[in-house]
Amino acid sequence: MFIIVAYDVSTETAAGRKRLRHVAKCCTVHGQRVQNSVFECSLNAAQLVMLKAQLAEIIDPEHDSIRIYNLGDWYSGKVEHMGIKDSFAPDDNLLL
Repeated sequence: MFIIVAYDVSTETAAGRKRLRHVAKCCTVHGQRVQNSVFECSLNAAQLVMLKAQLAEIIDPEHDSIRIYNLGDWYSGKVEHMGIKDSFAPDDNLLL
């Protein structure tokens, strides 16, 4: 499944800044950053459950927000890119 994770973590306190770093690190393990607080991930159902559980443990639901968009397996026609960053296909091999 092609998943987009977008988050908004309050950084008004030191604890918030720490949560922000942990959310970003968690998302980096599962996918690739495409914007400051947006990640694209190629996950199976079990990995998605694990990602959600990990993020739920990190955030403060009174101050932070995470949105997860599941574009499924047939996502290629649903994603458009404009601008300088090259797109990447999350299902392609990254090593040669």
